[in-house]
Amino acid sequence: MDPVEVARELVQERFPQARAAFLAGSVLSDRRTPTSDLDIVVLLAGPPAPCRESLTYRGWPVELFAQTEPDWRGFVERETAARRSPLLAMCAEGMLLADVDGLGAVLQREARARLTAGPPPASPAELDDRRYALTDTLEDLRGCPDPEERVYLVADLLQRASELALLAGGHWLGGGKWLSRRLAAADPGLHGRLTAGAVATVSGEVDGQGRLAAAVEEVLGRAGGPLWAGYTRG
Repeated sequence: MDPVEVARELVQERFPQARAAFLAGSVLSDRRTPTSDLDIVVLLAGPPAPCRESLTYRGWPVELFAQTEPDWRGFVERETAARRSPLLAMCAEGMLLADVDGLGAVLQREARARLTAGPPPASPAELDDRRYALTDTLEDLRGCPDPEERVYLVADLLQRASELALLAGGHWLGGGKWLSRRLAAADPGLHGRLTAGAVATVSGEVDGQGRLAAAVEEVLGRAGGPLWAGYTRG
């Protein structure tokens, strides 16, 4: 069944009093897969908002996020401070399913403007903390003789390096597949070098670890260089 029609039907059935509703996620793009779910944000005047619920509706997995306008703004502020706002992305890039009083259009314009403006910049102290952690993890990988431990170190390095690259460049962060997508959009070349190096290292290719280390060192270089000796915190 068409995901847009299913989502619209669900909103009408569960929230006939909704002021606005958005459908977001991979179902609206060429990234749609057999396991893609319907991410639906619903704006209400009051209870049962704020709440979230996972359910299956007409065969579709659904993630429901019901909020009032003040809830929405509170979530956005907290997420923005963390430089990771899935709510802004859902409302900026999603489809308006309903908009009774114009609130949906207002929030979508605001979400798009805020998403385009980018997150607040990382402080020098935070960048130093991340440089230190990334430098230390890279050295752990270089000295690791255990192939099973190496897999975990590679996963840790990939996340830390991607996040540092995004923060140093003033870009939004993401989790899981969205971390990959954010970095691929911000710097496709670096994304390719990091992921290829990680795959090669885990696969045991002869030059894999060297390729990954070179990509991580590139990230460190952009953020001010490796940091370990001399790093202090009170």
